[in-house]
Amino acid sequence: MTPLATEKTGEGSLIVVKMEDLLNWARLSSLWPMSFGLACCAIEKMATFAPHYDLDRLGIFPRNSPRQADVMIISGTVTFKMADRVRRLYEQMPAPKYVISMGSCANCGGPYWEHGYHVVKGVDRIIPVDVYVAGCPPRPEALIGGFLKLQEKIRQEAATMPKFFI
Repeated sequence: MTPLATEKTGEGSLIVVKMEDLLNWARLSSLWPMSFGLACCAIEKMATFAPHYDLDRLGIFPRNSPRQADVMIISGTVTFKMADRVRRLYEQMPAPKYVISMGSCANCGGPYWEHGYHVVKGVDRIIPVDVYVAGCPPRPEALIGGFLKLQEKIRQEAATMPKFFI
C-alpha cells in the first residue's frame, strides 16, 4: 500500500488515500473462508481456526455459506465425484473470490494419484488456485503462511471499483 498523505486541519487530521488502496486494504483485512473439509487436512485446518492461533487478529473468520465467503480452502483429497460439488460451491461465491489449495492431495493428488483412478490430479484442474500450501498434512503455521501470501497477493492486485463509486 502506498504511504498515506496526512494533513493537519483546524479540528483534526485528514487522511488522503487512493480508493483502490482502501478497497484492497479492506479485502485483505477481512478474509472469510468457507468452512468445509474433504480429508485429513481438514483436521489441521480446524486446529488453525482454534483459539490457540487466533486468526481473528488477521481478520480471518470462517463462514458456513459460500454466499458469505470470499476464500475457499480445498483441504484434502478431491475425487472426481466431489469435483462437481467443489466447482458448484466456487461458482456460488461472490466476486472477488480466492482459493487456497491445502496439502499434497489437493495440490497434486498426493499419494493416491498414481494408483487411484478416482482422484483429481490437482484441484487447479477444476477451479483456479491462488495459493498452494505444501505438506501432508500441513501444519497450522503453514496455513497461516498461506493466508499471509494471499493477503500479499490481494495487496498487489488492482481493485475494481464498484459502480456506485464511479
